[in-house]
Amino acid sequence: MVSRSLWHKSSPPPSLSYSMRAFSAQPSPTESFLNGTSTPYVEAMFEQWSQDPQSVHPSWRTFFELENKGFGKGLSYTPPPGMNKATPLPQVASSMSLDDIQAHVKVERLIRAYEVRGHNIATLDPLGIMDADLSSEVPPELKLEYYQFSENDLDREIVLAPRPIFNGASSMKLKDIISSLQHVYCSNIGFEFMFIQERERVLWLQERIRNSQEHPSSETRKAILKDLIHASGFEDFLKRKYVSEKRFGLEGCESLIAGMKSMLTTAFDDGVEYTVLGMPHRGRLNILHNVMQKRGEVIFNEFASRLDSDDEGSGDVKYHLGMSSDITFPGREGKMHLSLMANPSHLEAVNPVVEGKTRAEQEFRNDIERKRVVPILLHGDAAFAGQGVVYETIGLAALPAYTTGGTLHIIVNNQIGFTTDPRVSRSSPYCTDVAKMVGAPIFHVNGDDPEAVVRCCNLAMEWRQKYGTDVVVDIVCYRRHGHNEADQPAFTQPLMYQRIGKQPSVTSTYTKQLLEEGVVDQDWVKNVAAEYESRLSSAFDNAPNFVDKKPEYLGSYWSKFLRRIDLAKPFDTGFDTEKLKHIGKVSSEFPEDLTVHRSLEKVLATRKQAIESGEGIDWAAAESLAFGSLLLENYPVRLSGQDVERGTFSQRHHILHDQKHDKVTYQPLSHLSSAQAQYTVSNSHLSEYAVLGFELGYSQAHPDQLVCWEAQFGDFHNTAQCIIDQFIAAGEHKWKRQSGLVMLLPHGYEGMGPEHSSARLERFLQLANDDESCEASSPLTRQNTDTPVYPEMSRDARKQIQQCNIQVLNCSTPANYFHALRRQVHRTFRKPLVVMTPKSLLRHPLCKSTLDEFGPGTRFRRLIPEHDKSILQDPSDVKRLVLCSGKVYYDLLQYREVKGIRDVAIGRIEQISPFPFDLVHRHADDFPNAEIVWCQEEPKNMGAWSYVQPRIETALSKSTHHSRPNASVATGDKKIHQQEQVNLVEKALL
Repeated sequence: MVSRSLWHKSSPPPSLSYSMRAFSAQPSPTESFLNGTSTPYVEAMFEQWSQDPQSVHPSWRTFFELENKGFGKGLSYTPPPGMNKATPLPQVASSMSLDDIQAHVKVERLIRAYEVRGHNIATLDPLGIMDADLSSEVPPELKLEYYQFSENDLDREIVLAPRPIFNGASSMKLKDIISSLQHVYCSNIGFEFMFIQERERVLWLQERIRNSQEHPSSETRKAILKDLIHASGFEDFLKRKYVSEKRFGLEGCESLIAGMKSMLTTAFDDGVEYTVLGMPHRGRLNILHNVMQKRGEVIFNEFASRLDSDDEGSGDVKYHLGMSSDITFPGREGKMHLSLMANPSHLEAVNPVVEGKTRAEQEFRNDIERKRVVPILLHGDAAFAGQGVVYETIGLAALPAYTTGGTLHIIVNNQIGFTTDPRVSRSSPYCTDVAKMVGAPIFHVNGDDPEAVVRCCNLAMEWRQKYGTDVVVDIVCYRRHGHNEADQPAFTQPLMYQRIGKQPSVTSTYTKQLLEEGVVDQDWVKNVAAEYESRLSSAFDNAPNFVDKKPEYLGSYWSKFLRRIDLAKPFDTGFDTEKLKHIGKVSSEFPEDLTVHRSLEKVLATRKQAIESGEGIDWAAAESLAFGSLLLENYPVRLSGQDVERGTFSQRHHILHDQKHDKVTYQPLSHLSSAQAQYTVSNSHLSEYAVLGFELGYSQAHPDQLVCWEAQFGDFHNTAQCIIDQFIAAGEHKWKRQSGLVMLLPHGYEGMGPEHSSARLERFLQLANDDESCEASSPLTRQNTDTPVYPEMSRDARKQIQQCNIQVLNCSTPANYFHALRRQVHRTFRKPLVVMTPKSLLRHPLCKSTLDEFGPGTRFRRLIPEHDKSILQDPSDVKRLVLCSGKVYYDLLQYREVKGIRDVAIGRIEQISPFPFDLVHRHADDFPNAEIVWCQEEPKNMGAWSYVQPRIETALSKSTHHSRPNASVATGDKKIHQQEQVNLVEKALL
C-alpha cells in the first residue's frame, strides 16, 4: 500500500482564535443544542459571527458575546419567555481552561474529519499499488498540523463528547483518540456515510460500525474459511479440467462467496423469503455452484455441450445463464428462493430487469413493506461507474411505482476495466459515487480481508432491512487473470500483473492466519479441501450419464404454459356486452367532490356516450375496455412510461386530477368492482432503458397479467435498444424465458419532423425470426431452391406465433387493438408484443369501432380485407389490390372516396409479423385480375417493405393469378408532407 502518513506537512490552517466550551458529560439543560453532533454547526455560526456579528440571528449574537465575556456553562444562553420554565438556571461552574476548551473543539473537528474522510486513507488495495479513491494524498483535515497540534500533544488528555466509538469515554489521550479513529475508519474498511442527511441513520451506522469491530466467533471464522476453500477449489477444478475454456473465474475475489453466503443468512434470519439476483459474468459459475447450489453435473455438461436444444439456457454461453433454486441454511429450518436473472454480455443491462421482477414478486406475494423479497445486484467497478443504465436504474429507487425497498449493490472492484486503468476511465474518486445521489451508504472493503467483507455484507443487509434504501459494498480486489483466462493482461498492466503473480490467494493467507491462531489445524483444512474435491470429481464422472430433472418452467406460475414445441389453438377474445358498458360508464365517471377540468369533462362524457350507444368507440375508449375487461377477469394490468397517465397526445386520462386541490387524484379503472384485480398506471422518470427493462422483469415474474410500456414517441425506444435486442427479441431463445410484455410505440408520418414520425418499424421486423419462405426452417433443412416454400398455415397445425420471437402489429381499428391486448393474456403461452400505435388516428372520425366488434364471438383479425360492397360485387373488375398497414389506410380510403375509384381494393395487414401468409393468399385470390401493390408512408429502406416483399411473394406462390408485388412508398416532412401524401395515394390507387 502506498503510505499516506498522518503526519505529512501541509500549509497551516487558519488560526483558531476563538474558544468554545466542551462538556465532560451532558450540556446544561438550558443549552441542549450544544452537543457533540452540533459542533460543526456551532463552529460555523461562530466563524460567521466573528466576521460580521450582524449576519447571525440575535440569539446567536448574544450567546457569543456572553461567551467571550467569560460567562460559563448555562449562562451564555437565555431561553425566550415560556421555554424551560421548569429548569432553573444552574450556578456558574467551569473547571476547564481556555486552552482545554480550544483543544476539545479542535479534536471534535478532527473526529468528524475521520468520519467524513477516513475512508480516503483506508488500506483497501490488497496489492498495495493503487488507491481506491485514485489519490495518494492525505486529506489535510486528517493531519495534526491542520489543527495546530504537534507530536508533543499526542500524550495530552482531551475532553470528549460521548461517542460509541470511544465507549462513552469523557476524555482520552490524543494518540489514543487517533488510534481508535484509524482502527475504525482507516483499516481494511472505509465507510462513506456522513453525507446521509437523516441524522438518526448516521447515528445508527456509527453504533453498528463500532459493534462490527468485534472479532467473529471461531465457528464463524471456520465457516468463512470453508467458503474460501470451496471458492478456490471450484476455480482450480475447472482450470484443470477445462484448460482452454473461458470461465471468467473469481480468482482474486474469493471472499465474495463468504460475504454473499453470510449476507443471505442474515437476510433469512430477518424473514427474507425470496431474493432476485443480477450479476455480470465474472464469478457467475462460482456463485451458481457455491451459493445457489447448482449441481456440478449440470455445470460440467454445459462445458461439454451436452445440453439438448430445448434445455434451459442451451441458446447462450454458460456464464450468462440464470437459475432459480431453493437454498437451505445450516442449523435453520426452512428455505429461501433465489432467482438469478440471465443476462447478456452488455454489462449492467440486467439491473432494471432485476428491479422489475423484484417489484412484481413483492406485489404478488403481498410484501407491502418490501422486507420479504430483496434484490441484490453485483457489478464490476468500471461498469458501475461507466454505464448510464446504472444511474437510470438507481433513479427508480424511491419512485412509488418502481421502488423495491432498497437494493444491495456489491462491487467486485478489480481496479481495472477490460484493459483500461481506472485513472482514465472515471471522473469520480470512487467507482461507487453515483450511489450517493440516493443517500446510499457505501462500505469500501479490502477483498483480502474476508472477515471484513463478511462484516460489510451483513451490515449492508441489516441497513436495507431497517431503512429500505440502497446500500453499496465495494470489495476492492484484483483479477488474477486477464479479462478471461486466455487473455494476456501484462500487455497493458505489466506492473499490476507482476504484483498479482506474487500475490498469495486470500484462501492461503486466511488459512495461514487461522492456523497460527489455533482456530483450525492442518487436518481440518485438508479434510475440507479433500471432501470438496471428491464431491466435484464425483459430479464430473457422473455428468455424461446425468439426466437433470426438468425444473418447473419459471416456477409454478408458469408450469401450465406451453413451449414452442406445443400447439396452441386460436380462440375468441370478445367480452360480455353489458360488462363492457359497465366499464365504459365507470371509466368515464368521477366523484362529485372531484373538480375535473372542463375540457376533460366533455371528453369523458363523449367516451361514455359512445360506449352506451355502441357507436363511435375510439382508440382510447377501446384501450380502457381492454384493460377493464381483464381487470374484471382478475388479471392485473400495469401501464408504465413517460406521461402515460394522461397520454402523450392527451388521449388516455386514466388519472384524473382535482383542479382545486394538489395531489388529489382519482383512478376510474380501480373502481370497477370490489373483486377486480389491481390496475397500476404510472408516469415513469425520463428514462427508456431502465424503465423498459423494469417492465420486462415485471412481466417475467408472473404470466397472468398484462404489462405494457409506452414510449412518449415511438422512436424514443432506441435509447433502450439493448433491452430490445438482448432481452425482448432474443431472451426466449437464449434462456427459455417467456414474456408477454407489450410495447406501445406511437408511429405515423404526419409532418412532425424526423424525430417524431417513425417508431422504426423496420428494426423490429429485422429482429423477427419469422421466416420469409418456410416456417421454422433452418439452414440445415431449408430446400436448395429459389422457389418460395409456403409454410404450414392450417388452423389446426399453425404454430407461427408460438415459434416466433416477437409479434409486430400495426392496427387500424380500436377493436383490433382491444383484441390484441386481450389475446396477450388469454393465450396458453407468452410472446412479446410490439404495437405501432396511432397519433392522428386517436381522433380520426373514421377510426372508430362499434360495440359489436368487442362482444362475444369476436377476435383479433390478422388481416382486414376489403369490405366495400360496391367493390366486392364484381371482384373481376378490380384492377389493383393495395396492401397496407396502419394509418395510411385512411389516407387511401379517403382519396378513393373523393375520386370515386371503384376498381381498387384495399387490404390491411394488421399483424405484420408473424406474417399472415394464408390470409394474404386468399385475399389476393379474391381479385383474380388485380395487380398486387404494397403501400407505406415510410421511405423504401424503412417501414415494412423489405420485410413484406418476400413474404407476399411466398403467399402468392399458391396463387394461380398473382406473382410479385409492387411498392409505393414516401417520406414525411413538415412542408411537403401533404403533397407527398397526395403523390403517395395517387401512385398506389391510379
